[in-house]
Amino acid sequence: MIKIENIKKSFGDKEILKGISGVFERGKPNLIIGSSGTGKSVLLKCIVGLIAPDEGHIHYDEHELTNANRDTKTEIRRQIGMLFQGGALFDSKTVEQNVMFPLDVLTKMPKGEKLDRVNSALERVGLAGQNQKMPSEISGGMQKRVGIARAIVNDSNYLFCDEPNSGLDPQTSILIDDLILELTEESNITTVVVTHDMNSVMGIGEKIMFLYKGKKLWEGNKNNIMDSNVKEFDDFVFANKVMRKLKKG
Repeated sequence: MIKIENIKKSFGDKEILKGISGVFERGKPNLIIGSSGTGKSVLLKCIVGLIAPDEGHIHYDEHELTNANRDTKTEIRRQIGMLFQGGALFDSKTVEQNVMFPLDVLTKMPKGEKLDRVNSALERVGLAGQNQKMPSEISGGMQKRVGIARAIVNDSNYLFCDEPNSGLDPQTSILIDDLILELTEESNITTVVVTHDMNSVMGIGEKIMFLYKGKKLWEGNKNNIMDSNVKEFDDFVFANKVMRKLKKG
């Protein structure tokens, strides 16, 4: 579980996050949604410690990240897996080397144990035997799966995904969503996904936080989206023609 309390962040005189609080639950995908420029990615970077919030607190289960000492922050970060937008693979490294990278940086495991971890992670994302391929030799969907394998190779307790379906066709996007859901439930981890993809919202939105101009305006799940009475949220969700039809019944 991750709990955030009154997170505020400004850059210069521009206030990006305006006091956001919430709980991201273990064992289910937690989605942060909203239009571009609403603060989704900034909030994600605050939660994982890439950006320090100006105010507020972030709790990883029993640990408080915001004011933690160096050792505690290091321990929390070892438990975090991150799937960056676009995959962010190293072009000059093989699939195996990309997935092994967090183990090289964060652990002192012997090479054989690292390789066992890499092979297990690749098998979990359906890429067994693809170790020696270069990123340029595999599809965009496969690159995203390599990114997920890299994020989970260290037995992460917390998985963060920033726009995991960007640049993918609808069918591949569904496969990535299904993989994220499967890994979250099977490993009982806390997963936070930043997205504006309504297919993802309706597919795996077990817990949804909607941001609008730096504020949390709605929270719920995919089953009670239709019952919202928040105009800004309805405008975002039902901008999609299919969703408008569902709303009308």
